[in-house]
Amino acid sequence: MAESAHPHRDRAGEVRASVRDEGLKDRRLAKASLNIPSLDGLRAVSFFIVFLSHAGIPGLANIPGGFGVTVFFFLSGYLITTLLRLEMERTGTVSFSHFYLRRALRILPPFYIVLASATALTWLGFLGGHIRGAAVAAQILQYSNFWFAAHHWEGVAAGTGVLWSLAVEEHFYLGFPALFVLLHRFGIRERKMAIAFWTVCACVLAWRCILVLALHAPIDRTFIMTDTRLDSMLFGCALAVWRNPALDDTQAPLSPAWMRVFLPLGLVCLLGTFAVRSDSFRETIRYTLQGAALYPIFVTAIRRPDWGFYRVLNFRIVRHLGVLSYSLYLGHLVILELVKEHLNAPALVQAAVALVCVLIVAEAMYHFVEKPCAALRRRFSKVG
Repeated sequence: MAESAHPHRDRAGEVRASVRDEGLKDRRLAKASLNIPSLDGLRAVSFFIVFLSHAGIPGLANIPGGFGVTVFFFLSGYLITTLLRLEMERTGTVSFSHFYLRRALRILPPFYIVLASATALTWLGFLGGHIRGAAVAAQILQYSNFWFAAHHWEGVAAGTGVLWSLAVEEHFYLGFPALFVLLHRFGIRERKMAIAFWTVCACVLAWRCILVLALHAPIDRTFIMTDTRLDSMLFGCALAVWRNPALDDTQAPLSPAWMRVFLPLGLVCLLGTFAVRSDSFRETIRYTLQGAALYPIFVTAIRRPDWGFYRVLNFRIVRHLGVLSYSLYLGHLVILELVKEHLNAPALVQAAVALVCVLIVAEAMYHFVEKPCAALRRRFSKVG
């Protein structure tokens, strides 16, 4: 009797609950564009770490440029998985065709423009490097990391070696959406899914240890190959599926422990990975420690963008540089090589000139290539 006494009220309650649920989804969808405070700033910082490591400025030779790539990997895994999660919550599935079309529109147009330009400049004699058809084909077909590991960075235009990291990401994108959907269909949710990702990370660490300590593999084998670097993205994926700082418990204040305990521990851990110069350490456990150390950095950045150094990351100019970071990353080493080849000046002057040039190129790429492609991507997005 109690259940049937107020049927209209019960239906109204169900409607209100549904509205609340949709409201929660809509609030999540408002973040689905992933215009999250501080993340663009982190992109900008990561780019400058990579740029300074390649610039050849005296006194800055030991800047850990590889860490900048690791941050990009972590960020990519986090953002992609957050979008997949949002789409799954909204529609109950993931459209693979739309996913791959969105990824292609995001990554490939700037990639091929930079690759074609650098290759043409090399053929015309303006840029160093010796072009081999097989090497360029490896870059075009997104397996340049395999080529570089086997052929020692030969056969491509100077400055395009950094494109190996895009090959790793593309390989990851090929399989991860299917894995994500499969885990959902088996009823594996949130915490267990994160544990599954961490388990794979542990297996990748064990594989790196075997390669380095038992098989004495060269650095290029572990630094640029997909099977030894995918854990950097999986750490970000785990953060996205369980206690995602942008989606879960966002109304509750961030625990002080994140800033007083976990963040300092993460920073100390990172400094330790930079200080230890042993190749065996750097190519085995370093990536794992850095992936774990990025958790408190990302959580605090997303939940407390107004705190400490994170305020700097949210300055308009810094965030805009983060928006440009993909094109900046693609073209920076090509332009550095061009400037070094044609400008006889101190390394600091060459770096400054190259930075101005790459900023101009990236700004043009953003307005004339990336923004039109972004508009097309939005037509194929189910989460925004």
